[in-house]
Amino acid sequence: MSNNFDDIFEPAPQAEDFDKEAWAAKKKAERDEVYALADATAEEVCADGGKFREYLDVQANFRHYSATNALLILAAKPDARRLGDKDFWRDQGVYIKRQEFGHPIKIVESNGEYTRDDGSIGVSYNIKHVYDISQTTSRMRAQPPVSHDARALLGALIYKKPVPIQSVDELPDGLGALYDHEQEAIFVCRGMEANDLFCEVSKALAQAELAQTGEEYDPQTASFKAHCVSYILGKEFGVDVSDYSFENPADFLRTDDPQEIRTELSEIRDTAYDISARMARALEKEKSPRHTEQER
Repeated sequence: MSNNFDDIFEPAPQAEDFDKEAWAAKKKAERDEVYALADATAEEVCADGGKFREYLDVQANFRHYSATNALLILAAKPDARRLGDKDFWRDQGVYIKRQEFGHPIKIVESNGEYTRDDGSIGVSYNIKHVYDISQTTSRMRAQPPVSHDARALLGALIYKKPVPIQSVDELPDGLGALYDHEQEAIFVCRGMEANDLFCEVSKALAQAELAQTGEEYDPQTASFKAHCVSYILGKEFGVDVSDYSFENPADFLRTDDPQEIRTELSEIRDTAYDISARMARALEKEKSPRHTEQER
């Protein structure tokens, strides 16, 4: 006669036991908590130039991430370098450290589109738990500094430029490059060194990009945003941007509403991402012929 030991296990919940409303309420509470953290961090970076620079550093390191997620990374782990969920790290052959498992970085992830009651289309978002490489058993390796040939990098910067670029002998106010909104053109002073040339042209180029959005063009706000875009690009492509300053960002973003701040930061991020993506394609094209030549 065989014994039945099933009573020692907790019975699995039946479908009718699942409380859909409680589950939805829990998910909503988590989303509300994460968005509240993003809003609070947006207010912090807008009120402090040093904190604003830290945000831009995070955004430069995680260029594929939204501005909201960059704020969340800044709030949770500003020194993060590489992120992935537990499945990603497991696929890499490493695991989350036991003491870190309860301390994920919470980011927002799209869960696809849905149809609202009025027939319009909305986007559903979930909260995703990710971990930095420092929270895993992976050995941290020092990353080599980013380095590009100066001419190739400058060529990539103006790849598929949105407006014409012309060289001139002199510009007003000692500027190295200038975006003229009326003429829809960029003017660049001759004779600059490569680093200065990248910084000046990237600012003017970002202003030209920002002018394409269709919104009313505000030179002062666009200049500040372009300054931020140039900084992000410099950090990503190994250009010296150590002398960039970001004092009183609230004066330029002109809002104290956290959701509007996130919208403004998103425009900076999207502009930097678009230019960066074009540059990456140009640099890849630049390498291809050389590789082909070496293989012959």
